Amino acid sequence: MIVSSTFRPAWWLPGAHLQTLFPNLLRRRAGPSLRRERLELPDGDFVDLDWGAGPDHGPWVLILHGLEGSVRSSYAAGILDALASAGYQAVLMHFRGCSGEPNRLPRSYHSGETGDLDYVVRHLRARAPGRALGVLGYSLGGNVLLKWLGEQGPQAPVACAIAVSVPFDLAQAAWRLERGFSRVYQWYLLRQLRGSVSRKARRLDLPVASDRLRRARTFRHFDDLVTAPLHGFRDADDYYRRSSSRGYLRHIAIPTLILQAADDPFMGPAGLPRDGELSAAVTLELSPRGGHVGFVTGTRPWRPRYWLEERIARELTDRLPA
Repeated sequence: MIVSSTFRPAWWLPGAHLQTLFPNLLRRRAGPSLRRERLELPDGDFVDLDWGAGPDHGPWVLILHGLEGSVRSSYAAGILDALASAGYQAVLMHFRGCSGEPNRLPRSYHSGETGDLDYVVRHLRARAPGRALGVLGYSLGGNVLLKWLGEQGPQAPVACAIAVSVPFDLAQAAWRLERGFSRVYQWYLLRQLRGSVSRKARRLDLPVASDRLRRARTFRHFDDLVTAPLHGFRDADDYYRRSSSRGYLRHIAIPTLILQAADDPFMGPAGLPRDGELSAAVTLELSPRGGHVGFVTGTRPWRPRYWLEERIARELTDRLPA
């Protein structure tokens, strides 16, 4: 079902872009992680897990970051602290190549890659079968999470899930990021992606021409040039169609909360799912405002409140008591 959010934006951050940019530009970043664990994958690659503070018993929460994110993303320090304070042990899973060290294989990660998430979840479940596990995904990580939950259906080995600012329809998201001020986000993220691919191309043989890579100025062009051929898709359209989480929402059987703003500059209203596309286990909590992973409230600019952390902690308390 779709319900209205209780979020009210700070009066001093009235628009979608201010809500999006403020925490990314002015919020403190996570410091060195408490503990890093390297998990070897069956194909010879690896992912790094960063464990936050918190009790080593009771429920734990697995966090998935967004595109080119990491433990140093603006939301990481806040949510790790909030979850520890609420009594949860949280661990952030870095997608391949996002932990500060390039991954070993030509392939990397993408919005529809659920195999690594599945492997990590089952590794955690095998390590401590009696501990309840929740999963939290931001942006691209939210799309990965929702797609995986839909693939797993009632067999998903987690107690609950929360997804934030999800690009449900990747073609719509790519279109939106080519419009207006949203092109600034596209420019910033593509610069990071091109840098990551260029560094990897110096070590590995990639099916990507460096001169063409430099000319990739939109996500669609980049996905045609890099994402699709590296990960077995015919082209960007094939990638978007097969990797978008929107078509998987009706198959989710685990209690799932989605926190989304209608003014998200990464995803226009046309990309939002309708009530009939959601299973009975899914609640889409929609706010008219909030931006992309923003949701900043509070009456004083020098003391902002990050509503997402408060809302996520409440949901976990209801679904996954510490």
